[in-house]
Amino acid sequence: MTRFLAIASAKGGVGKTTAAINLATAMVNFGKDVVVLDANISKPNVSMHLGTPKLNHTLHDVLKGNIHITDAAYIHPSGLRIIPGNISLAVLKEIEGHDLSNFKNILIDLIGTTDLVILDTGSGLGREVQAVLGASDEMIAITNPEITSVTDTFKTIRIAEEAGCKVIGVIVNRQSGNVAEMEVKNIEAMLGKNILGIIPEDINVQKSIAARQPLVYLYPDSRASINYKQLAAKLMGQEYVHSIQAGKNK
Repeated sequence: MTRFLAIASAKGGVGKTTAAINLATAMVNFGKDVVVLDANISKPNVSMHLGTPKLNHTLHDVLKGNIHITDAAYIHPSGLRIIPGNISLAVLKEIEGHDLSNFKNILIDLIGTTDLVILDTGSGLGREVQAVLGASDEMIAITNPEITSVTDTFKTIRIAEEAGCKVIGVIVNRQSGNVAEMEVKNIEAMLGKNILGIIPEDINVQKSIAARQPLVYLYPDSRASINYKQLAAKLMGQEYVHSIQAGKNK
């Protein structure tokens, strides 16, 4: 059965898109069939992260009823499958205020076509995000180790639960070890959810975004890549032990 897993946080800039892309890429490397869907309807950026900004068909065409959702899927050179959004300002303005109450019905057409759909959500707690969370089976909350980010993530968790979406845990992203950062145990206590993974601050993340490639694909031996692969394995009920040789072969 196809699962729908949202990556979400009310705060912008915490790394939702990067997490969605790299978690999915790691799972694909482990043999899982995964699709990343750009569910940031008003500010899509998955295609920008992967160097494919101009596409013939996108999720926005699906929302307008012009095409079937499977016709908006693409395969990135890394092997990752994506359903991108349209970054055209004209298209985004046209779709602004679109009724998303049937978003879950649109996703139904993906059932049986893949093992897992990872939804990259928008920021904030508005109707758009609520509709996406309501259409998802599960959610992983993502936060930076800062009090403002954790506070916004707490709100996101509550919104998801109110929408009937199961929150399976939290990713702490961009941990640098700075003394001003919140300790992981305090983040876990404040959010009331298990920390599934910790992604360290890693310059290779920015380098991979600049190169328009998934970090796990471009820099498989980087610290952040290793942690993404460990997280992916955990979610699949497996254990991952990294070796340099294994990294070179992926």
